[in-house]
Amino acid sequence: MQYEILGKTVPVVETTLKRGETMFTQSGGMAWQTEGIKMSTNARGGVMKSLGRMFTGESIFMSSFTAEVDGAKVAFATTVPGDIIILDMNQIPNGMIFQKRAFLCAEDGISLSVKFTKRISAALFGGEGFILQEAKGNGMLFLEVDGDPVVKELAEGEVLKVDTGNVVAFEPTVSYEIETVKGLGNIFLGGEGLFLTKLVGPGKVIIQSQNFGDFAGRIASLIPTGK
Repeated sequence: MQYEILGKTVPVVETTLKRGETMFTQSGGMAWQTEGIKMSTNARGGVMKSLGRMFTGESIFMSSFTAEVDGAKVAFATTVPGDIIILDMNQIPNGMIFQKRAFLCAEDGISLSVKFTKRISAALFGGEGFILQEAKGNGMLFLEVDGDPVVKELAEGEVLKVDTGNVVAFEPTVSYEIETVKGLGNIFLGGEGLFLTKLVGPGKVIIQSQNFGDFAGRIASLIPTGK
């Protein structure tokens, strides 16, 4: 499989496949394809395994695109202005945990599963919800990022506190919990919300410069209501 990132504002990854190679994405994630691509839609990994994806807000169904000839192309577009992170999972044997909206597409050798955080505070207040997703396997994984990506390598015991909506992904060696903002003045006047995601190293962390949910909320607040 070969790939090319096209566009800058709302980028697309266009893949070029050899005969028999497969890419998969969320149902409806394909942007365009050439002749020679066969599409199939199913509950990838089985119905029971796929049901967990319902709790992430994603469809239980995945669409697979298999090349029937060499050189066939299929492209997958991001949903909001931002960027695409490319992860070679062959180089990340322990896998990668990511927030529910980040998955764009992957090669057929990648396995996705839901990941339950062990801490109830994250379940109740994490912003990205109780359930995260985890990717393991062999092949390329493509994640979409709101705004610009920032990659941090946390040392053992190093702490990074992030607004919940700005967390994209992290390695399983990184612990994840929710911390309450201290001080009544900060809570009521700070404008940052009540909770922060506390990430503790060691391991790689990917964060994003924009939280599109907050951005959309601010735009909506500017729209006059009523007549």
